[in-house]
Amino acid sequence: MEMDKINVNNMLAIEEPFMKAPLEQLKRSIRQSQKQAERETAQINAAISNMIKNKDMFSAEEMDKALGGFIERLKVLRRKLEEAKQEEAQLISRSRQRAADLNELSSFSSTAQPEFQRWCRTRMERVLIDYMLRNGNVDTAQHLIENGNLEHFADTSLFALVMSTERELRENHSCRSALQWCAENRSALRKVQSALEFELRLQEFVEMARERHVADAIAYSKKHLVAWSST
Repeated sequence: MEMDKINVNNMLAIEEPFMKAPLEQLKRSIRQSQKQAERETAQINAAISNMIKNKDMFSAEEMDKALGGFIERLKVLRRKLEEAKQEEAQLISRSRQRAADLNELSSFSSTAQPEFQRWCRTRMERVLIDYMLRNGNVDTAQHLIENGNLEHFADTSLFALVMSTERELRENHSCRSALQWCAENRSALRKVQSALEFELRLQEFVEMARERHVADAIAYSKKHLVAWSST
């Protein structure tokens, strides 16, 4: 019957955030790893070049100690990149499982199919998990995740970051994490003409002024608010 026909395109359009979340996290992780590697190696290369250029100013013992320090920094960098690689592998696996789940829609011919009804029940559970995570009901969401084996369908790490940032803003009146997020997503914010970063900078300025740190507030405004003068 026509009324039992599944509109796959409409359902896929609704599910766009479901697919987009892990992919955005993956892009963020790759970007951060690349920047971290470039920054650390550039600093080490600059330090080594300076040592070579001024080698007469360093004793053999000093050079050996400095090189040992560079090696340790590279080991730390390697460990961090390996951890990031593991996280990226998990995000790739999560994206594949979500894509496979949505791809099932094309195999259903009717809403009356038991397989489609099972798919809908799973969808309802992940929507409930998403709702609970958004509202801070983490324990209940985790219970549903574990009972339904829905780890790949839940963005727990993403919501943990969101809640941590909200808590920092609300309880500590600190914009540090939120500003870090803005820096990492500046190009996306510009595309939608968002003034979020300006509002956060303004809030930091207000907090400084409220605490009577006048000199710091003036210096902060010159450094961070002047660029937003047209906002």
